[in-house]
Amino acid sequence: MKNGLLLVNLGSPASPNSEDVKSYLKEFLSDTNVIEMPKAVWQPILNGIILPTRTWRSSTFYKHIWTKAGSPLIAYTKIIRDNIRQLLPNWNVQMAMTYGQPDIVETLKLMAQKCDKVVVLPLFPQYTQSSSQSIIDQAEAANVPIKIIKHFYDQPEYIKTLAETIQPYLDANDYDELIFSYHSIPTAMVKHGDPYQEQCVETTAQTIKLLNFPSEKIKTAYQSKFGPMPWLKPYLKNELNQLVAMGKRNVLIVTPSFVVDCLETLEEDNVQNYQSFKASGGDNFKLVPPMNDNPDFSQFLADLAQSRMNEAD
Repeated sequence: MKNGLLLVNLGSPASPNSEDVKSYLKEFLSDTNVIEMPKAVWQPILNGIILPTRTWRSSTFYKHIWTKAGSPLIAYTKIIRDNIRQLLPNWNVQMAMTYGQPDIVETLKLMAQKCDKVVVLPLFPQYTQSSSQSIIDQAEAANVPIKIIKHFYDQPEYIKTLAETIQPYLDANDYDELIFSYHSIPTAMVKHGDPYQEQCVETTAQTIKLLNFPSEKIKTAYQSKFGPMPWLKPYLKNELNQLVAMGKRNVLIVTPSFVVDCLETLEEDNVQNYQSFKASGGDNFKLVPPMNDNPDFSQFLADLAQSRMNEAD
């Protein structure tokens, strides 16, 4: 019997067509780890307002980023999986998605037929209820032997790799500001004990130590807010506009909570936030790509999985 490793990412619509996007959004936004509102209240809002208005808009955005290989998030996750298969040839390495396909429970049950135990590794450096916990819940529902890695934001090799992806961009241009932009979450989750914000701040703090760039020119911000409720601030778009108003028109952005390119990096940042920044008078807007096919990141994940497998439960 082999050791197993299941890499799990958020997921993607099967295609950018409206029907597939609507199905994906419905599954995603019906998750009680994502939307804590009572179902009796939320489902009429979701089905009557959100899906009819958001599906067409989201479908348009997905069409902008879709490639010959399909969804960038899925395509890059496959590359990471394949890289780790080369690094761990005696392991059964698979991938699954929190929403959409491949399904976590089905994949784990198939892996259990060949594996004594499977390491489940969510591809989210920082833990939060609205991403990591949904993976954990589904993985545990498979009722097979697993070991879970809840986060890796504080792993020295991860921080080193993150810093090494950023530094060449800092060396190539004279930036006025470096912004670490993380996916935002509702502030209510943090008030209820979610460690996400603390882990984001620590990711920035640890990475700064390895960068050759003035710490006073580095900020942490949050993006991808959804709905009317308060989410973690400062919001990236507002921060960009304020920087321009202060005369800081050359900005570099890194997005550590996204390990592969996706709608948030390719559309929200490289299109919407770029356009907003330029329209407000900004000059140079540059986004550091996520880890994507970085071989050092794949090596880190392989080493992390091996370490977790060797740990006593």
